[in-house]
Amino acid sequence: MKLTLPRRRFLTAALAGTSLLVGTSVTSLAQTDPAPPIGFTALFNGRDLVGWRGGDTFDYRKLMAMPEAERGKMVEKWTASMHEVNPKTGKPHWYVENGELVNDGFGAYASTDQPLGDFEFFVDYKTVAKADSGIYLRGVPQVQIWDHTEADPQGLGRAKGSGGLWNNSPGRPGKDPAVLADKPFGEWNKFRVLMVGSRVSVWLNDKEVVDHAILENYYDRKTPVPAMGPIRLQTHGGEIRWRNIYLRTIPGDEANGILARKGEDPGFKSIFNGKDFTGWDGPLDNYEIVDGAVRCKAHKGGTIYTKEQYADYVVRFEFKLPPGGNNGLAIRYPGKGDTAYDGMCELQILDEKYEEVTKSKLDPRQVHGSAYGMIAAHRGYQRPAGEWNFQEVTIQGSRIKVELNGTVILDGDVSQAKDFMANSPHPGKDRTVGHFGFAGHSDPVSFRNIRIKKL
Repeated sequence: MKLTLPRRRFLTAALAGTSLLVGTSVTSLAQTDPAPPIGFTALFNGRDLVGWRGGDTFDYRKLMAMPEAERGKMVEKWTASMHEVNPKTGKPHWYVENGELVNDGFGAYASTDQPLGDFEFFVDYKTVAKADSGIYLRGVPQVQIWDHTEADPQGLGRAKGSGGLWNNSPGRPGKDPAVLADKPFGEWNKFRVLMVGSRVSVWLNDKEVVDHAILENYYDRKTPVPAMGPIRLQTHGGEIRWRNIYLRTIPGDEANGILARKGEDPGFKSIFNGKDFTGWDGPLDNYEIVDGAVRCKAHKGGTIYTKEQYADYVVRFEFKLPPGGNNGLAIRYPGKGDTAYDGMCELQILDEKYEEVTKSKLDPRQVHGSAYGMIAAHRGYQRPAGEWNFQEVTIQGSRIKVELNGTVILDGDVSQAKDFMANSPHPGKDRTVGHFGFAGHSDPVSFRNIRIKKL
């Protein structure tokens, strides 16, 4: 997915078949032109609500799955709610004043027109006592905003302050902010949010309160957050003001670098030197080294593997696929036979659009990241063919976790697999040690920056 959007398109794009731009009358006492940092786009122009529509706590996947007309009616209803006049103030629930985007605490949420992938986001906010609000990321709640001085008889964690991923499960990383960073009421607070895949880092007033934590999918915790979705500014019963709302989309190479740096430690050791096949075995003549990456030769294949064997480990690497490309990770491979059956498993490395390119049909247990024939991975998180992807795989006992471009797409236990594709048994699935490698299938799939950490 190409994440960089032209500025004009970013501010005016709408969901297909739905008129979402909000150009209705608002109160504007100052014409303030935003001045975004270099590389950023202003999501709020300081004058009106162009580029914003109504939203709610509603699964973005379900919204996009609706028939076009039904989706349009729902969005129009939310958008109309934003502009309903509050009889107590005589103003709409959302309006512009002095170059600030103001909400009175009621009405539908303000949602960006354009769905977003990986991004860096800045916003300033100022709120009032007893307020409770938040920022939805890809339509998923939320980066928490609330009054940390208010009594908390329910034990919700108010005293810990704002900035946490409050809808994460209790005890999960990121749910509570690492430090209390809120400013007193009447002062502006500044958020910086970095989202790569499902991983979120948050700074509040220049203090890091969330460090590279996975945002859980509030709507279905068994499914990752969407790869694309809007930012929503939540309303929750108290006035909140927003300004300096800026966003920068993060391209794939930069996202890979962020994922590689975060969580890295000296325990990771390189297992491929980028120059030759020192430390590797198998049909090495079927592979080549190109620009520091190992690549299966076209129309060649077979499994190449490390001479060293591993039990439990984490492996990190980047991979690049041609259209329709097919390869695999050999996990606890015995050094001979078919890694999908004789090894613990073969983890699929497969083009997201394999079916479209090859005009073939896949079993769900064949898609990218799947434990071939045993456990299906989630789809929709791979970069387009020809771009580098970042992947981390954790092998611990009989459990396998696959994180692709910052999103966990598989987390399962092969010992529990009973229903096998084509009813073909996997006698090697209970192996406890073996080689790591690449199972080529005739396509020029490339791998680089390959590092393993023993557990």
